[in-house]
Amino acid sequence: MLFFTQCFGAVLDLIHLRFQHYKAKRVFSAAGQLVCVVNPTHSLKYAPTRCAAVQTSVEQGVLPPCHHHEAVHDPQLVPCTCPLFSCPWEGHLEVVVSHLRQTHRINILQGAEIVFLATDMHLPAPTDWIIMHSCLGHQFLLVLRKQEKYEGHPQFFATMMLIGTPTQADNFTYRLELNRNQRRLKWEATPRSVLECVDSVISDGDCLVLNTSLAQLFSDNGSLAIGIAITTSKVHNAEAEM
Repeated sequence: MLFFTQCFGAVLDLIHLRFQHYKAKRVFSAAGQLVCVVNPTHSLKYAPTRCAAVQTSVEQGVLPPCHHHEAVHDPQLVPCTCPLFSCPWEGHLEVVVSHLRQTHRINILQGAEIVFLATDMHLPAPTDWIIMHSCLGHQFLLVLRKQEKYEGHPQFFATMMLIGTPTQADNFTYRLELNRNQRRLKWEATPRSVLECVDSVISDGDCLVLNTSLAQLFSDNGSLAIGIAITTSKVHNAEAEM
């Protein structure tokens, strides 16, 4: 009976996963789009991150204390870009992707257009959904966060970050699209570099912002499907032709 119960539970999980894929494909009918079902992570962080702490210190005109073993700091080192936890890791930009995949188990999808299906939208804030998107020879970080910007009023923030420099980020344009019940909502912008920190992007509101009622209009049984498309910017294309 125990063996049967465990097997039956595994079958139910598989059926649920397939059903989530079917819902996303039903919403986005374009053939060939990859669907990634992303489960939420109830953030254990939200103590100040390293980049947030440094940014606050700079704004206040106070430099963070210098420890003896940090007396010589390599300016090329990047703090962990994963917004889920206060991770003390730092390294060169070229190894950020391997750190996210190996340490934080972040999934990565390849393709010009994908569907990001975030489950369990009803969970209390703060909660994060995150994947990596490999496209056009670069890796991007998509972050969806449920956060209370004002007490008792949670909002959803979605942004795309390039795992690269700000100069490289200027060469791309990303589009986030919600489409359900004869309603369509699009957000199009230039991705920000992960060097700029996800927290500051969300604080500035330079991303797709949904209040709870708007998110419910586009959700389906607690899941929110977001279509993602990345292209090279028109300015970059024109310069290349010249």
